[in-house]
Amino acid sequence: MKYAVIDGQGSPSNPAYTDVIGTLHAFSYTLKMLPKKGIVPEGYFDYSIFPLEGFWHSEDGGNIREGLNKDKFVYRMMIRQPDFLSAELFQKILKMITKKVDSEMIKRLKIETITEGHCVQMMHIGPYNKEYETFDIMDSYCEANGLERVNNVHKEIYLSDSRRIAPEKLRTALRYQVKDSE
Repeated sequence: MKYAVIDGQGSPSNPAYTDVIGTLHAFSYTLKMLPKKGIVPEGYFDYSIFPLEGFWHSEDGGNIREGLNKDKFVYRMMIRQPDFLSAELFQKILKMITKKVDSEMIKRLKIETITEGHCVQMMHIGPYNKEYETFDIMDSYCEANGLERVNNVHKEIYLSDSRRIAPEKLRTALRYQVKDSE
């Protein structure tokens, strides 16, 4: 699948992280709204903006669990894009959003095709700082089914807007790659 991606490091409460998210949304909404500006790319179809997603791990190599230093987090934030997005159209959108977002963020924005392979996934309902409880359930499932994590990276798919939903009602799909235990 094709994604608009920005890599970063640090706590999600840092302003730089907010800039990453704003840039991804600016790109995604500009692409979707092209027909309103009289630009209809080849293969365009009306679609809903996909949810924000992110790969996360800790700089120190550990799994992200309760009590870790969030400044050590490493992330790859992304929003899935429709297949009609070409390299040429990507460059055109970047030019269109230069007045909306920081030029440093534009330099970091790229398009990548990402495939994840065999994964275990579970819906987490609640605040982000309680995700470890859901990961514990996922880990137990893996152990009971002869699976193990490929690495310490996990993916979060944000199905709720944390600016508008109470923390205890946030819905986040949690996923990590697995392989058969040896």
